[in-house]
Amino acid sequence: MSSEDFENHEEDFRNVYDELRRTAQSRLPNAVGEERKRMVREVMRGIEECTTLVQEMEEEVKQAPPTYRPQMLSRLRNYRRDLDKLQREMKQASGTGMMRDELMSGGTYDPDSDEARMSASHRSKMLQGLESLNRTSASIERSTRIAVESEQIGTETIEELGEQREQLVRTRERVTDMDQNLSTSKKILNAMSRRVMTNKLILGMIILVELAILLGLIAYKWIIPKSGNNPAPSPSPHP
Repeated sequence: MSSEDFENHEEDFRNVYDELRRTAQSRLPNAVGEERKRMVREVMRGIEECTTLVQEMEEEVKQAPPTYRPQMLSRLRNYRRDLDKLQREMKQASGTGMMRDELMSGGTYDPDSDEARMSASHRSKMLQGLESLNRTSASIERSTRIAVESEQIGTETIEELGEQREQLVRTRERVTDMDQNLSTSKKILNAMSRRVMTNKLILGMIILVELAILLGLIAYKWIIPKSGNNPAPSPSPHP
């Protein structure tokens, strides 16, 4: 939306500036007297209108996407340079207008005359107003440039923070996965440990059973036969 508004203001600026440039280059050099003064005043009003349009475009630049701002600011600098050049030409035209009128009327330009002093006072006020306007425009341009640069830095910082957040989220997910894997491994180790203990108990019981069988076999083979071979004692004769 701001880009469209910027282009609309830019089109208005070009239309007004082109008309002012045609007036300054084609019509003003041939004008004399009151007509010349009127043209100078019209051009100065047009310059003020163009300055207002430039300020509105600067406001639109603040809302434009960061990728388009450098190009838009470059165009604004060109417009301000054109306005400054036109203002200097109008200063020269307003300063030499009185002398030209006097020379064309057959008289001489008297800087001490009332008309000359009034013209000089009016020109001085106009120049002061233009200088004040230029200073204000330069200050606005500096403020706009600083605001744009600050916004760009803020945008880059936000993007960096977003990337860092994504990295932290991925790291947390990896840590969670590792924790789950460790828990699974711990369960497997515990199950294996229980199985080892069970196997040891079974093995011990088997060993005990085998020992019991072995002892039974030994007793059956060696001890019991020996006791069976001993002769029974003969009975004593009766008296």
